[in-house]
Amino acid sequence: MKYRVPAISELRQIAESGGLLSYGPNAFNATRRLTYFVDRILKGAKPADLPVEQATRLELVVNMKTAAALGLTIPPLILARADEVIE
Repeated sequence: MKYRVPAISELRQIAESGGLLSYGPNAFNATRRLTYFVDRILKGAKPADLPVEQATRLELVVNMKTAAALGLTIPPLILARADEVIE
């Protein structure tokens, strides 16, 4: 905000703490999948034998307070697609 540069991140927490928007995987779901792999490794699976996964669901969070403070207009299509809009 000091330099009036919009911050965009994959982390939801950035948008919640004043960033303009975030678009990325849900951290809770990623952690849940991580624990699955840790469990498999602790039970003897070789890490090289486990599949590589990527997120199948990404979430978009838009912070309208930040957009207003920066004088930006967020297109209605973006707001309609957002999983959460912070007013």
